Amino acid sequence: MKKRNYRKISINQFQLEPVTKAIPKGRLVFAIDVAKVDMVAAVADGQGQVVSYVTWRNIQDAQKLRELLEAFRANGYDVEAVMESSGTYGDVLRHRLYDLGVPVYRVSGKRTHDAQEVYDGVPSLHDAKSAAILAKLHVDGVSTPWPPVAEEKRELRGAVELMDLYQERYLQLVHRLESWLARHWPELPEMLELTGATLLALVGRIGGPAQVAAAPEKARRLMRGMSHGLMDSAKIDRVVESAAHSLGVPPLPRELQALMAIADEAQRSLRAYTSAKTALEKLSMQSSSQRMAGTVGKATAAVFTCFVGDPTLFPSTASYVKAFGLNLKEKSSGKHVGRLKITKRGSNRARHYIWLAACRWIQKDLAARAWYEKKVRRDGGAKSKALVALMRKLAQALFHIGRGDPYDASKLFNLDHLGLRT
Repeated sequence: MKKRNYRKISINQFQLEPVTKAIPKGRLVFAIDVAKVDMVAAVADGQGQVVSYVTWRNIQDAQKLRELLEAFRANGYDVEAVMESSGTYGDVLRHRLYDLGVPVYRVSGKRTHDAQEVYDGVPSLHDAKSAAILAKLHVDGVSTPWPPVAEEKRELRGAVELMDLYQERYLQLVHRLESWLARHWPELPEMLELTGATLLALVGRIGGPAQVAAAPEKARRLMRGMSHGLMDSAKIDRVVESAAHSLGVPPLPRELQALMAIADEAQRSLRAYTSAKTALEKLSMQSSSQRMAGTVGKATAAVFTCFVGDPTLFPSTASYVKAFGLNLKEKSSGKHVGRLKITKRGSNRARHYIWLAACRWIQKDLAARAWYEKKVRRDGGAKSKALVALMRKLAQALFHIGRGDPYDASKLFNLDHLGLRT
C-alpha cells in the first residue's frame, strides 16, 4: 500500500475500465469501511491488491451501488463483500447485498485496528486505508462468513430488547423513589420491599403517609389485593400505623404529585417488564435455548442464544467461553509478568447476564458455592476474581448442557477436594 493509492472516487465518477484492465475475470473483493453516511470500499483482486477506492452515500446512492455491483458481475467477476462487525450502520447495506446474492464476510474491528501499521508501515487509520486492510485480511483468510440472521433469532433479540428496556426504566424509577421515600416516608421501605408491586401501588395510588393515614381501610384492601391475600395482617397494620406516625418531611402538593407519579410509573414499567419477560420465555422454549433454561432460566438462556450463539455451533468449550469474552489474556515482557485479565470481547449484555446467573448459581448450588468460597480464601479474599472464574465454569457447563448433556457438578468441580463426595 502507498499513500497515493488511497485516493477515493465518487460512485458518480467511477469507471469500470481501470478495474477490468487490472483484475482478470474471477474473484473480486469489495471491502467496505462502514459509516453512518459516507461509505468507502476498496476494490481488490484475489490477492488483496487494491485497484481503486469508491465512495458513496449509504442511503442516497443505494441504487447506484446496486448498478455498480451488477456491472461487476456482468463483466465476469465473482464479487465478495467484506465488512467490519461494528454497530448497525451496515445492516441495511448487508441486507441489500444479500438480496443481490453477494456473499458477505465479517472481520473484527480489532483486527483492522491492530493491522494499521502492518501493510504500509504507517501508524494511521482512515476510511480508505481501513477498507484496504479489510481486503487484505479477507484474502489472508481472517474473515468469516456473515450470513443473514435467522428470523427466530431476530424475534428473540427484539424480545430481549423490550425486556431490558422496561427493566432498566423500572430500576431507574425505583432508585429515584428510594430517595424520595427516605425524605418523606423513611419507615416504609423497612416494612415493604422497595422493588415490590405492593409498595409501588400503595404510594402510586394513595400517596404519602398522610394520605394513607387518612384512608386506612383503603390502604389495607389495596395491600391485601396486591399481595393476593398473602401479606400478614399484622404487617399491614404496621404499615398503616407507620403512616400515622412517620418522621418523614410532609410533602407539599407538588412534591406529593411527583412522589405518586414516580411510584405509578415504576409500577407500570414493572408490569411491562413482567409481560415482556413472559413473552421472551415463551419464545425461548421454541428455540435451541430451551436446554439451557433449566440451569439459568428461560430469559437468560434466550439472551445467551441471541448474543453468544447456539452452543451446538461452537467447535469446543474454549471457543464458547471465548465468545462470552471470558477467556484470559496476558501482557508480559521480560521479567515483568502482567496480570491475567479477561478479554471482554463479544457481547457486554451476555457477560452481564452470565454474571447474574453465576451469582444465583452460588446461592442454589452447593458445589458452586463451596468452590467459590474456597477460591476466595485461596486468593486472599478476592471475590470478583473468584466470581469471574465461576462465570467461566458456568459457560463451560452451558456448552455441554446446550448440546444435550445433563448437568453434572462432578465434571466441573473436584467434589473430593470440596468435601462434598457422598
